[in-house]
Amino acid sequence: MKVNTNLTAIFTKYKGLWVALDETLKKVISSDKNVDKVYKKALKKGYQKPTLFKVPQKNLPYFGFVK
Repeated sequence: MKVNTNLTAIFTKYKGLWVALDETLKKVISSDKNVDKVYKKALKKGYQKPTLFKVPQKNLPYFGFVK
């Protein structure tokens, strides 16, 4: 499945932190500096397979393509 998600709002609020995202990749379930804590918090909230993402410190442009 191909999903394009604008992470600008997430970057602004959570830069430098690990976040767990729901299946839509639009809602932050939990966040912390420690990835283990983020994962455990997501599991406690009932999410069995959260998407974990380390939000970068700087918002840099990315150019790429998909075959």
